[in-house]
Amino acid sequence: MKFSILVAATFAALALSACDRPTVVVPAAAPAPPAVVAVPVPGPAGPQGAPGAPAEKGDTGATGATGATGSTGSAGSTGSTGMTGAEGAKGDKGKTGGDTIVVVPAPPPQR
Repeated sequence: MKFSILVAATFAALALSACDRPTVVVPAAAPAPPAVVAVPVPGPAGPQGAPGAPAEKGDTGATGATGATGSTGSAGSTGSTGMTGAEGAKGDKGKTGGDTIVVVPAPPPQR
């Protein structure tokens, strides 16, 4: 296990260097002499020409078609809760009971 990395690195170096071929340099051919081209020289400018005739006004375009109807809007938000109403008027005092007897039952016995 100690030498496996060393052997693998040596093998990779030999394998990659075995395919190295020397580069062959081919001398370039001498460049051709530049060609001489005769360029004509322009002469003086001539007189200005006469102005052109004014253009005629064109016809007005046709009116466009009416656009499509828009979509219906979305529903509005629910309103907030209203305020508490005012306190009502006090009622008249009731009549006292005449011969009414109130019976309160006794509590049940403890178990």
